[in-house]
Amino acid sequence: MTTPLKFAYWVPNVSGGLVTSTIEQRTDWGIDYNRTLARTAERVGFEYALSQVRYMASYGADHQHESTSFSLALLLATEKLRVIAAVHPGLWHPGVLAKWVATADHLSGGRAAVNVVSGWFKDEFTALGEPWLEHDERYRRSEEFIRALRAIWTSDHAELRGDFYRIHDFDLKPKPVEVPGRPHPEIFQGGNSTAARRNGGRVSDWYFSNGKDYDGFSEQVAEVRGHAREAGRLGAVRFGLNGFAIARDTEREAREQLREIIAKANRPAVEGFRDAVRQAGSSTGDKRGMWADSSFEDLVQYNDGFRTRLIGTPEQIADRAIEYKRRGADLLLLGFLHFQEEIEYFGEKVLPIIREKEAQLAEREPALVAGS
Repeated sequence: MTTPLKFAYWVPNVSGGLVTSTIEQRTDWGIDYNRTLARTAERVGFEYALSQVRYMASYGADHQHESTSFSLALLLATEKLRVIAAVHPGLWHPGVLAKWVATADHLSGGRAAVNVVSGWFKDEFTALGEPWLEHDERYRRSEEFIRALRAIWTSDHAELRGDFYRIHDFDLKPKPVEVPGRPHPEIFQGGNSTAARRNGGRVSDWYFSNGKDYDGFSEQVAEVRGHAREAGRLGAVRFGLNGFAIARDTEREAREQLREIIAKANRPAVEGFRDAVRQAGSSTGDKRGMWADSSFEDLVQYNDGFRTRLIGTPEQIADRAIEYKRRGADLLLLGFLHFQEEIEYFGEKVLPIIREKEAQLAEREPALVAGS
């Protein structure tokens, strides 16, 4: 039997929703809305939530709540949901973060996780007086950061002598909660560049891909698995894919919703974001960084979520989800226009069809094991 596809949602802890558009968005970035949303998501079958990290106003996100404290609030408001806090190496020390996660893990019964973000917004670093490293150096720092987290969580005498971090005989007590099948809190890491893929294979538990079509996702999975194989970690890395879901009773309704979102794009904000992130791809030697080939329309959803094309009827979306699963996806990370009602609709209308199709897939392709 294949492992069931997991589902996560982007926590709207920043203002402006998940699309940079002037279209009405019945989504709120405050804690009351998000507590209710987390409980709804948990009830209808979502297993993870990812809190975004922004430190200052930018490109439609004029206000933002800090990711780790917001994640803890959602952990304490739920019973099963695993909450992933996005964090930046360079603005966090791995020892301090390891301690925070261990505490959050105990407070939540073993449900805390982190997403290590190497950084794309230069001004957030320079405004705080921190150096802005060259692209591949940021990912090299992230690799050390992840190695430090794992060492601190699993060793009584953690040691690391790197170019960015020095840890000597560090003993964290208490360690994170012991959870069957989980050696330590889960470590997610994303990106599309060669450096990001290398990190995904060498050190991460989960590799997040920006929105991709089938072939683009398959290509990333193959490359990350190659790096994992070289590092002796084949089978240790699981794959998440970003997508923006528009599930409606008819395909016409869903397509019209997408058209309206793009037609009402906040053009100055989208263009500003495009200018800011263009270096994320162009600064890499092989031009394969995140957003390197994104169009204006792609960037209206700022993680290329439209590209995954989870847009249509519940049946159509379920078919695409199953195909992504066949190609290696273990988790879909979803954004929505109106989060509360659309997560409920997705859980009630789309997820049951996906589960039915997963059972059919297991019968049709019994050798298929997600993530193999």
